Amino acid sequence: MTAPLKHSADITVDVALGDRAYDIVIGRGVLETLGARVAALRPGVRTAIVTDRTVAKHWLEPTERSLAGAGIPTSRIIVEEGEISKTYAGLEKVSEALIAAKIERNDLVIALGGGVVGDLAGFAAAILRRGVDFVQAPTSLLAQVDSSVGGKTGINSPQGKNLLGAFHQPLLVIADTSVLDTLSPRQFRAGYAEVAKYGVLGDEAFFAWLDANHADIFSGGAAREHAIATSCRAKAAIVCRDERENGERALLNLGHTFGHALEAATGFSDRLFHGEGVAIGMVLAAEFSAQLGMISAADAARVERHLASVGLPTHLQDIAGFTQEGLADADALMALMAQDKKVKRGKLTFILLQAIGRAVVANDVEPALVRDFLQQKLSG
Repeated sequence: MTAPLKHSADITVDVALGDRAYDIVIGRGVLETLGARVAALRPGVRTAIVTDRTVAKHWLEPTERSLAGAGIPTSRIIVEEGEISKTYAGLEKVSEALIAAKIERNDLVIALGGGVVGDLAGFAAAILRRGVDFVQAPTSLLAQVDSSVGGKTGINSPQGKNLLGAFHQPLLVIADTSVLDTLSPRQFRAGYAEVAKYGVLGDEAFFAWLDANHADIFSGGAAREHAIATSCRAKAAIVCRDERENGERALLNLGHTFGHALEAATGFSDRLFHGEGVAIGMVLAAEFSAQLGMISAADAARVERHLASVGLPTHLQDIAGFTQEGLADADALMALMAQDKKVKRGKLTFILLQAIGRAVVANDVEPALVRDFLQQKLSG
């Protein structure tokens, strides 16, 4: 697998869900086409844009211009940046603003932002008037390759990540890769963890390609579009086979059982971005798989080495304030994992590795083994 030598034309990935199928449009500058695409899909529609304060500074007015150019009226709803908005209070604010904007069943909500905005706006759309369609315009790498695709929406509970939500597929995803130029290096790295995840869980050749081409992805070269499109195709294929996560889709949670617990332990704060938690979680999953004899220590080290090479945290000790808020307590982390939405009848579900590129769902892992493993890692 090799990268294209130059930026290609826009790439369209089809999410083939029958009468709920939709396109993911990937390319530089495609946000400018949003208005024309929405008008073609829903003539006469009205829209409301949900975004956060930081994204609004860069991309709200261009988005409004695109819609206005297609004759589409719109209103704006601006929330605070970060997980602080993925709460009951944040959901109430967005929902009430949508009602005040008179968004009706045949109108559209547009989620302009990263994963937080997409999850929050999508959930508000899912429950507004018992269901209003929405469009994802993801502005972070993480959202473009993961959270904007597949229809998972929701908010956090104080007891855990994404415990309240709904499956609600978007009508369209517009992934403009030029907007990623405004991300901080840390935000881009955090999103890259989800790109690497697709290679680790199901495509060793892609993982090897990332090893060779990640510098071009980070610098904004043609490898960026290729990596995003490959990631979206991988997720779309799994979602189409298992939309409601009754089986194979659980593989997409590689690194997330550990990672979500770490996010909860750090208070869903900027001490640990979601993608950073996933990076640490993937390394823990690989190392735990090696401890169970499922993969070699060399393969586990290869996962850790790649993520570290792009500057992602890979160890618990890399988290800011490591000894605070239960991070040095294996029992506290186990309690947080017990609240994970993938728990079934009290049993934890882990995504483990049989090889790089071959992940499996493990429903029968002995909790004592997980606790001992965490204690070992916590002690350094």
